Amino acid sequence: MFRFENSYYFIGLLIVLAFGVWLYLNIKKRNQILSKFGDAPLIKGLIFNYSAKRKQLKNWLLIIAMALGVISLANPQWGTKKEKIKTTSADIYLALDVSNSMNATDISPSRLERSKRFCQKLLDELGGNRVGLIFFAGSAYLQMPLTNDIAAAKVVVKAANTNLAGTQGTEISEAIDLALKANPEEEPHAKAIIVISDGENHEESAISAAEKAVEQGDIVYTIGVGTETGAFVPVVRNGREEYIKDSQGNPIKSKLNIPMLQDIARAGKGEFFLVSDGDSAINSLLNNLQKIQKREVEQRSFTEFASYYQYFLLLAIILWLIALYLPDAVSNKKSSLV
Repeated sequence: MFRFENSYYFIGLLIVLAFGVWLYLNIKKRNQILSKFGDAPLIKGLIFNYSAKRKQLKNWLLIIAMALGVISLANPQWGTKKEKIKTTSADIYLALDVSNSMNATDISPSRLERSKRFCQKLLDELGGNRVGLIFFAGSAYLQMPLTNDIAAAKVVVKAANTNLAGTQGTEISEAIDLALKANPEEEPHAKAIIVISDGENHEESAISAAEKAVEQGDIVYTIGVGTETGAFVPVVRNGREEYIKDSQGNPIKSKLNIPMLQDIARAGKGEFFLVSDGDSAINSLLNNLQKIQKREVEQRSFTEFASYYQYFLLLAIILWLIALYLPDAVSNKKSSLV
């Protein structure tokens, strides 16, 4: 495994870039001054033994030497010893509603965008645990199986949108069932299933799915998104934004179904939270997740790293010395016109 031990030193590359820009502007200004006395290339040729190409070479050597110096400070390393370590981890599925109703703007900027921000903040706090992602609307889709890669999970959440749903609806039961069936090769163990939705599910199947989860030792939490006042649901058709309408042509107002989400959480032996509560909801949820039985998992880790900064430092010193002792002048008058 390759890594840089001190990657924050790469900010030094900005200094290298600034130095390169300074050299360029300095040369440009010098040429402008010379042009006031006549043709700049001709005047340079008249300067005894001066070589513009050699001066340019020295500048490039200095820039490369500085860049190599920054790399050596960052200390490139390669993992030399790989071993298996065991750690404890909870398994958590985030089930995110991506139905059209999540485009409603009764909470800013929209239900879906607020849910995505909530998920990303929560993921930041779930390091060391395995996290799986499920998106659902009329059907449920496994977007990411259980993984320790929190950064990758955040990328997937950021890309979530209502166009990912093949069919519309809010099938919370399918999302819970999918979480229960995922990773069938592993031995049964306790999981947490966190459903983030506006709760527009009018079937009792979601409650039955939550009860089934409890029978398997899992816990179901629900996060309500939206307001009970509700809002119309915007959609784009033929390049124009309009609202979803009923069969009579009247705009349909979508409302947060708190009782439904509370019933699901109650059946799943979990708790209900509101996404609008922000950090308070996340902290309460994290406290609940601490109670989940963690399982021992095996991970591969590099325990020894060999450093290679010295090679970059040596090359930087060599290039710097060459630039330092390389004369601007050439050895004969004939080449001074270069």
